[in-house]
Parts: sequence; C-alpha cells; structure tokens
Amino acid sequence: QVQLVESGGGLVQAGGSLSVSCAASGSIFSIYAMGWSRQAPGKQRELVAVITNAGSTNYADSVKGRFTISRDNAKNTVYLQMNSLKPEDTAVYYCNADLLEGRFHVRSTYWGQGTQVTVSS
Repeated sequence: QVQLVESGGGLVQAGGSLSVSCAASGSIFSIYAMGWSRQAPGKQRELVAVITNAGSTNYADSVKGRFTISRDNAKNTVYLQMNSLKPEDTAVYYCNADLLEGRFHVRSTYWGQGTQVTVSS
C-alpha cells in the first residue's frame, strides 16, 4: 500500500498563489497515476488535476490555466501549484494515488488526510 501526506495548505488572498505537496511512501512502484481532488463545504468532491507515470496531465476546466500539477520522482512527491486563486478555490485538498496491486494488478486508490486551502476575497 501507499501512504500519502499532504502539506502546504494555508490562507491566501484572492489573486495570490500557493503550492501544496504530497509525499508518497510504500509501494511506490505500483502507482500508475496520482492526482489532486478538493472538497468545499456542501459541495461534492471534485477531481482537479491528474498526472500519470508517463507524465501526462489533465485538469478540471475550473482550474485550467491557473493550476499546474508536477512531480519529483527522486523525492516521491507530487505538487500542485495554484496561481490566480479565487475564493471558490477554498476547499480541503486531497492527494490520491491509483495503484495496480498484487499478482493480478487489482486497482485501488489511496488518499491523503487533506490540507485546507482558504482563499479570502
């Protein structure tokens, strides 16, 4: 299995920037994709960015052009750089890792504990 620890959340003014990090440990070799999701109060969880082991990325329309997902393989860490932040970006941000585990490559998803990002107007 994989353990994920997010960090870097905090309070920022609208228009500002913030970067959150996700450090992975455990069965790193089994990960085929990682991503960031967020959940605001009263809202459904939203997938905002994904990066595959091949380096391909995808973003939710709401964050395209503002957020960038990247990885540092040497540090087993994935980052989400958030620019031009808006109050509606306020949410708990969760890191996730998708794995293919065991002999039969059973798909599973692991989640971090989340980190709070608050954007003030």
